[in-house]
Amino acid sequence: MFDDETLRDYASLFSDKKELIRATKGFMPPAEGIALARSLDSCPLDPCLPAVEIGSYAGLSAIYLGTVAKKQGRALICVDHHHGSEENQPGWEFHDPSLVDPVSGKMDTLYLLRRSIELSGLSDTVIIVAADSHRFASVYDCRIAFLFIDGGHGFDQAHSDYRSWVPKLASGGYLAVHDVFDDPESGGQVPLLLYRKALEEGFVDVLAQGSLRVMRKA
Repeated sequence: MFDDETLRDYASLFSDKKELIRATKGFMPPAEGIALARSLDSCPLDPCLPAVEIGSYAGLSAIYLGTVAKKQGRALICVDHHHGSEENQPGWEFHDPSLVDPVSGKMDTLYLLRRSIELSGLSDTVIIVAADSHRFASVYDCRIAFLFIDGGHGFDQAHSDYRSWVPKLASGGYLAVHDVFDDPESGGQVPLLLYRKALEEGFVDVLAQGSLRVMRKA
């Protein structure tokens, strides 16, 4: 876990984006966003290998990761079908009715991600893929340096993201999982299962910050 001083020092990287970050819809507390970005910055693999984010929503975490990726000269691929995960649907706790397309009747966050990327000056760094992560993984055939899993938290979807993308992570690369809670009262348990699965498969802890866990692939 980063101490407060480390987080404050690193936060200066986002000083020109503070208002945009504050205004962007999402579920990433600032300390976790900064820790996520710091993790990518410490990833030792060549910047010719991209970072991949599964689950972009409106682009909050993409601003953090994309800012670092741009500094590194690394591409960030943001994969999301943009119709919302299970917990974003009507009747669930994290549903936002303002994001429902009045024509299709479905959640649609793609325009918000595009806006976030453009306003943050990251259009030359971030590659937006509006697709199911499993389907896109089936046609994506390159190694990656960093994988952030923050898509659907249902068992089937989360495990599909893991199975589809972890094999593409190069040795020494970093895997980050969001919304890992030990206490079921604090949040769903599927991300915790992914975190434990990774450790069982030989991943090594790099950091924990709030509900964010980052591990290194052996």
